[in-house]
Amino acid sequence: MPKSFDKTKWSDDELVAVARSGDAEAYEELVYRHRDKIYARAFSMVRNEDQALDLSQEAWIKAWQRLHQFHGDSSFPTWITRITINLCLDFLRKAKRQRAESVEAMEESGGGVERHLPVVTPNPTARLERAELRQKIDTALDRLTEDHRTVLVLHEFEDLPYKEIAKRVGCSIGTVMSRLFYARRRMAAVMTDLMKER
Repeated sequence: MPKSFDKTKWSDDELVAVARSGDAEAYEELVYRHRDKIYARAFSMVRNEDQALDLSQEAWIKAWQRLHQFHGDSSFPTWITRITINLCLDFLRKAKRQRAESVEAMEESGGGVERHLPVVTPNPTARLERAELRQKIDTALDRLTEDHRTVLVLHEFEDLPYKEIAKRVGCSIGTVMSRLFYARRRMAAVMTDLMKER
């Protein structure tokens, strides 16, 4: 049990142990410590500030409900990040299904899909990522397809092996490798162009 009453001085493991017994203050301290990283991970996958906020909040609620399942095999930030990634993957799969269904419905109603497409405006992210390089990386990530961005984030940022990515995304290891190869090549090309623009 921690010696100090000041929870800001406790380690993550100490906070988790106390939060497990129902101490909401200890859990709030964990949220305070790691909320920016969790939001950033959600945003890197869904590319929408509001959705990233919703998904990161959902991850914190789910983690609180499942805290008894956390056994310390990994660090707490790693565990909550996994929950966030799974929620993002579910969200992306659902969004892809809905897009396919709405395109079919538009085609059936006639008049062509083009007239129904919304005007897409870029979403500023300066609030969280202020550094110039971070902004360039974000711009480059935006120019990847959803499939390529997902494997790149899981492999490069989360350090997941091909096999684990294939399982989570629901495709073969070969597909993961080819998507990753394309994503890296595209990122390098976009980053080169962005650096020239300076």
